[in-house]
Amino acid sequence: MPRFPILLAIALASTAPLAAQLPPADQYGALFVAVQRSRIFPDGKTFADAVPRRDIATIRTDYERQRPTGDALKAFVLANFTVRGENDRTSLREHVRRLWPQLVRQPQPVADGGSALPLAAPYVVPGGRFQEIYYWDSYFTMLGLKADGQPALVEGMLDNFTTLIERHGHIPNGTRSYYLSRSQPPYYAMMLDLSADRDPAIAARRLAALKTEYAFWMQGASCLNPAGACRRVVRMPDGSLLNRYFDDRDTPRDESYAEDVATAAAAAPKPSAQTYRDLRAGAESGWDFSSRWLRDPAHLTSIHTTDIVPVDLNSLIWAMERAIAHRSAAAGDTASAAAFTTAAARRKAAIDRFLWQKHDRRYADWDRSTGRPTANINAAMLHPLFVGLASQTQADAVAAVVRRSLLAAGGLRTTTLETAQQWDEPNGWAPLQWVAIEGLASNGHEPLSRDIARRWIGTVAAAYGETGKMLEKYNVETRTPGGGGEYPVQDGFGWTNGVVSAILDRWPAMAANATK
Repeated sequence: MPRFPILLAIALASTAPLAAQLPPADQYGALFVAVQRSRIFPDGKTFADAVPRRDIATIRTDYERQRPTGDALKAFVLANFTVRGENDRTSLREHVRRLWPQLVRQPQPVADGGSALPLAAPYVVPGGRFQEIYYWDSYFTMLGLKADGQPALVEGMLDNFTTLIERHGHIPNGTRSYYLSRSQPPYYAMMLDLSADRDPAIAARRLAALKTEYAFWMQGASCLNPAGACRRVVRMPDGSLLNRYFDDRDTPRDESYAEDVATAAAAAPKPSAQTYRDLRAGAESGWDFSSRWLRDPAHLTSIHTTDIVPVDLNSLIWAMERAIAHRSAAAGDTASAAAFTTAAARRKAAIDRFLWQKHDRRYADWDRSTGRPTANINAAMLHPLFVGLASQTQADAVAAVVRRSLLAAGGLRTTTLETAQQWDEPNGWAPLQWVAIEGLASNGHEPLSRDIARRWIGTVAAAYGETGKMLEKYNVETRTPGGGGEYPVQDGFGWTNGVVSAILDRWPAMAANATK
């Protein structure tokens, strides 16, 4: 038999339509349309290239019966299809564990003329554009390092912070020369509680550093002007002393120079130096920027951070006073223990008098320019619960405000005002989630604490499933990457990793909802 007719028959047979060769739109029907229209994958080609894990007709029948939408639709697709770049991802907890080595930096010689500050031990950076240590970020990062069995890194970072205090008199905002004029929310005292080291010599060195940091925050007490303020210390109407955020310089920030110059120009006739000081103080707060610091939430030019007496800062300094008293007593220094116990009692009385709003049943920042508490409802009010300062009555009242005003679908709102600033609604931030989770749980509100944790883990998992990344901030209304602020959303990300590990270490069962 001639070969040509056989080859022709084979060729013709290969062109016959086969069900398996139908395009996905024809094979998957309504499921395909739903996936593509809802854009659960940013690239439409992603689902078009997916491979079904089981019989297509069965998948279609199950879809018609369930008709999932949103996150449920994506979960359905990932359960029934192999999707490039999606199904091969590790669990959220395992992803964080694999990220730690990528965020570790080794001590390096400081280049001549460079801005980096020298460090002696390995450390963890947040990631993205943030390739140096940041003060308050590191506490939440260290929570995760401890949960993930990295005690050497915890101790190394504590040694670095202790050395920074010894060298500069405080822990700077970050380990760059342009951050030396300010600090950040003072978490060093709480970092010490994460240490497993019981060496008395190390404990003595760290206690001395803690006292030095306290002196940095209180050094303005000796130079109060007629208006009742100097550096980071303010005199309240009854003569008691509390603290504010500040910066020792009144020039544009090196890292945001052009932005600050533009803000100061638009704020005229307010003196540029005051605008710069308030912008810098906002950076020291860690909330850069937020309606907390603005007279007009719509305009950054109205910033007046140095007028605000913040509830979070004063709660943390109260915790510092208590820690110094406790550690001094353990070291046998009864005089120091008594002095700092008295200082903490005075601060608590002032916080209760000026920052606790009995009528509104919540904590609030105090505005020195108006002599009144601010109307801004924000997540900073949970710090008194977090550090153990709040009474049960106060904690119960704050929990009610959280349920009513700050609880969003994807976690805890930062504020209740939607602005262009990143520390406002709709953004949620890992450190504030942890402050709320820990503060509520330790004050008898475990169900609410667990609910916030569950919602936050769901948000982080949803964004991880979509992007494969851990992010600096999230939109807790839509459970998507956050936005706003002076720079694009960053990935990495130290404090998000730390809080996720701490939550899943406390509630391992939540890991089942954290796998995408």
